[in-house]
Amino acid sequence: MNTHPRLEIDGLIAELMTLAQISEAEPPIVTRVVFGEADRRARAYLKGLCAAAGLTVREDAVGNTFARWQGSDAELAPVGTGSHIDAIPNAGLYDGCVGVLGGLEAIRVLQHLGFKPRRSIELVIFTAEEPTRFGIGCLGSRMMANVLTPSQALALRDKEGRGLEELRTQAGFAGTLESVALPLGRFHQFIELHIEQGPLLEQEGIDLGLVTHIAAPASVRVVIEGEGGHAGARLMPGRKDALAAAAELILALETAARSTGAIDTVATVGVCEVFPGAVNSIPSRVRLETDIRDIDGARRDCVIDALHAACGEVSGRRGVAIAEELVNADPPATCDAEILAALEASAVEAGKSYKKMVSRAYHDSLFMARIAPVAMLFIPCRGGVSHRPDEYARPEWIGSGVHVLARTLAGLAA
Repeated sequence: MNTHPRLEIDGLIAELMTLAQISEAEPPIVTRVVFGEADRRARAYLKGLCAAAGLTVREDAVGNTFARWQGSDAELAPVGTGSHIDAIPNAGLYDGCVGVLGGLEAIRVLQHLGFKPRRSIELVIFTAEEPTRFGIGCLGSRMMANVLTPSQALALRDKEGRGLEELRTQAGFAGTLESVALPLGRFHQFIELHIEQGPLLEQEGIDLGLVTHIAAPASVRVVIEGEGGHAGARLMPGRKDALAAAAELILALETAARSTGAIDTVATVGVCEVFPGAVNSIPSRVRLETDIRDIDGARRDCVIDALHAACGEVSGRRGVAIAEELVNADPPATCDAEILAALEASAVEAGKSYKKMVSRAYHDSLFMARIAPVAMLFIPCRGGVSHRPDEYARPEWIGSGVHVLARTLAGLAA
C-alpha cells in the first residue's frame, strides 16, 4: 500500500469522546462494567459504527463481537485486530478503546483507498478484559482460547453473587458456552493496537512500540491464621501475630523478585486484609493477594517457589498456620516474528520511529496467542498514566498507530 492513508483522525477522536460519554460515572470518569447498562449501550454504539462501515457483525454467547470486512477468498482465515471497551471504575477513555475504534478506522482507511482484501479483516471487541465484574481478567479471550472452560465460567460470581449465566442472559447473549471456544487456525494472524500504559515511548520521543513479549501474571492467595488477643495483655514471647508473619512474607516475595537479576520480574502484594482490624487487638488472620509477573514463565515460577518456601519457614518459626492457593498462572506470550517484521516495515514506510519492547501489562492478545500468531502495537500515553480519568493519548499518536496498523493489515490480508 504505497498511497498514504487518509486518516479521519478528527472523526476517530470524536468517536472516542462519544464512547467515553457512555459511562456509569459522570465524565470525565469512564466506568463500564461488563453486562451493565453502560456496557450494553457502548456495544450498541460500536455495532452501529461497524454496520455503517459495511461490516458483518456477529456476537458469541458471552458477547465477544466480530465485525468482518469480507475478503475475496472466503476460504482463507481472516486477519484480526481489536481490543476491549469495558473499563474499570474511575478509568479513562483510551485503554482498549483505541484498539477497537482505531482498528475500525484502519479498515475504513483501506476501504477509502479502494483496497480489496484477499483475506477477510475482522475487528474483535472482546468481552470483559478487565476483572471488575468477576475478579478475573480477559474473560472473553480466555473462553475463546478455551483457557477458561464453560464449567469454570459458570462458577464465576460477582460481588452480589450473580453468575455469568444470569448476567449474560439479561444482557441478551444466547447460545452455549461451549460455542465460544475457537479452533486453531480460526484467525490467520492477530494484531492489537493499544496505549502503552507506561512512560517509555513518551519519554524517549518514539512514535510506536512493537511488542515482542507479553508478560503474564500468576496470582497466589495466602491466608495466615495466628492467635488474637489483647494488644496490652498478651506478652511478646507468646504471640502468634498473623500480620507480623504476613510482613515477613511480603518482604520475602519482594526479595525473591529482586534476586532473579531480571528487570522483567515483578511481584506485588496488592491486598492485605487484616482481622479483626482493631488498634488494640493482635491480628489473628491475614489474607494476602499477590501478583507475580515475568516474560519468562520458568523464572516467574521460581519466585512462586520462593514464596512457598518462605511460607513453610515462617509458619514453623512463628507457630502460625499458612494456607496457599494458586489462583492462576498464565503462560507469557511471544509475539510472532512475521507480524513484527510487517509492523516494522510499515513503520519505516510511514516514516514513524519505533522501538521493540515488552508489554508488562497483559491483554487479550496473551490468550489469542494460544490460537493464532499475535503481535501488539503500542502508542504513547501521557506520563504513562492509565486506569485513571486523566489517561490521555494525543491525536497524532493515535494517528500514527492507525496509519501503521492499516498498512500492516493491508499487507497481511493481500
